[in-house]
Amino acid sequence: MFDQREKIALLIDGANLYATSRSLGFDIDYKRMLRYFEKKAYLLRAYYYTALIEDQEYSSIRPLIDWLDYNGYRVITKPTKEFTDASGRRKVKGNMDLELAIDALELADTVDHFVLFSGDGDFRYLVEVLQRKGRKVSVASTVTTQPPMIADDLRRQADHFIELASLEKDIGRDASERPAPASRYEDDDEEDEDDY
Repeated sequence: MFDQREKIALLIDGANLYATSRSLGFDIDYKRMLRYFEKKAYLLRAYYYTALIEDQEYSSIRPLIDWLDYNGYRVITKPTKEFTDASGRRKVKGNMDLELAIDALELADTVDHFVLFSGDGDFRYLVEVLQRKGRKVSVASTVTTQPPMIADDLRRQADHFIELASLEKDIGRDASERPAPASRYEDDDEEDEDDY
């Protein structure tokens, strides 16, 4: 699947990867993730996309974002939008699909192989466009959960499908290091930077 001579880029849909790894019962060790892909090919860039709730005094995902920013990841964030739905319930929305797609298209002249960590079917057309530009695209998600965490059309479009469950031993956090259960949107863990 990977060629040592390829330049690769990781595109991580943070909320989607978090939900997928939680559904599989393991946490991602982002330091191990970088090392794993650095052994596979020439890792040019690793991008992590997430929305942040800005009006809170403390954002539960901030420690993870700061750690990633200092340790080899390019972190792209934007504030969430708050709105009230038709039934009067307060909703928070933070979609990073456009930012991820634009970065991928800008990198298409430099990167040989993209690894997209998302199961979101909205990325199917992006994958197709990158392929038309002569680039390989692998998609990492899971089909082992019920329902599967990847859209079928995205899986079909990808050059390669990486079952995230099969990477647990390579990129998963050791169970002994796992913190107490988190309570919200992304990584609510307050940890030392060495824990990521």
